[in-house]
Amino acid sequence: MHTTLTCRTQDEMVELGRKMGSSFHEGTVVSLRGSLGAGKTVFARGVARSLGIEEAIVSPTFTLVQEYYGRLPLYHMDLYRIETVEDFEMIGGEDMLYSNGVCLIEWSEVIDELLPKDTIYISIAVNPDQSRTVDIETPYAVELDKKTGDKQ
Repeated sequence: MHTTLTCRTQDEMVELGRKMGSSFHEGTVVSLRGSLGAGKTVFARGVARSLGIEEAIVSPTFTLVQEYYGRLPLYHMDLYRIETVEDFEMIGGEDMLYSNGVCLIEWSEVIDELLPKDTIYISIAVNPDQSRTVDIETPYAVELDKKTGDKQ
């Protein structure tokens, strides 16, 4: 299923993450794509809130992986500095990818061949007015409403 939304503020991006995250289950994998500063980590904050995680969610750019624990474990990865599938495997990435938690992966393009067939793909583009166009590809329907963002 394909959905396109516009998020005009960071709060709307957090709300989108919260709304989607409330339906995530064990083994959910989300590929987050977009340029630096597009809002991938902001979306991750909303997902974390939906999982009952209250601690600060920060970009894992330098640590590669941040782990958080709520109703499900959340593995937030940033593969910007990973160059090969082998590099990903060396950091134990596959263990998290096929875990009992939710796996959010920024810059997942380098490991496309490892992503499960039911991966959710979210692409975020920055518009000239600084709003974000969010394209969502899911293997199942996602309930979104006007409070989350405007469908285009």
